[in-house]
Amino acid sequence: MSVLSFEHVHVSQDGLPTLQDISMNLQAGDFVYLIGKTGSGKSTFFKSIFAELPIDAGQATVAGYSLNQLKSADIPFLRRKLGFVFQDFQLLTDRDVEKNLAFVLEATGHTNQAEIKTRIETVLAQVGMSNAIHKRVHRLSGGEQQRICIARAILNNPVLLLADEPTGHLDPEVSLEIMQLFKQLNQQGTAIIMASHDYNTMRQVPGVIYKCDGGSIFPVDSL
Repeated sequence: MSVLSFEHVHVSQDGLPTLQDISMNLQAGDFVYLIGKTGSGKSTFFKSIFAELPIDAGQATVAGYSLNQLKSADIPFLRRKLGFVFQDFQLLTDRDVEKNLAFVLEATGHTNQAEIKTRIETVLAQVGMSNAIHKRVHRLSGGEQQRICIARAILNNPVLLLADEPTGHLDPEVSLEIMQLFKQLNQQGTAIIMASHDYNTMRQVPGVIYKCDGGSIFPVDSL
């Protein structure tokens, strides 16, 4: 199943052409690493995928939605099919883990509290954090917080997971544990695009490597 198709896509940011002639196709279960210097356009690419930035030219489809013809009212439905994992976690530090995850489910239209609790328990089990359900976020280690971020990202069973430097603030051993979680999700059929500079962990979990440079995104043979 195709989860992303970009064909000769051009994207601007702040009125300036940023990405030009981008082509990429992802199927369910694909794993793509996106490498490149700061300011090379990786964030612009992510923003175009979740419809924060419009497509200037070319054809783009994500999770069954045409980005060329996407209506504002459909953007939330597109984003429910995507998961996001950030380098800086972006968790609500004044709440416990359960309330962090419940907030996301409620914000995306879930109202049945029993179903919400069951889903939260399921994703926490997937990331090995069942015992943290009632812990305050600020009491968790960096690696534990990132596991909660991954749990949050998969709450709605996304077809595509976008991860922006998810191991950037973690030590090597914890980074490898986090990468193994991504590998498990990928093997279950979730397509993943991960921006990363962490070449050591990238070698541990193989994927297709694309480089972002000079306004282009292109596959490369190796690190």
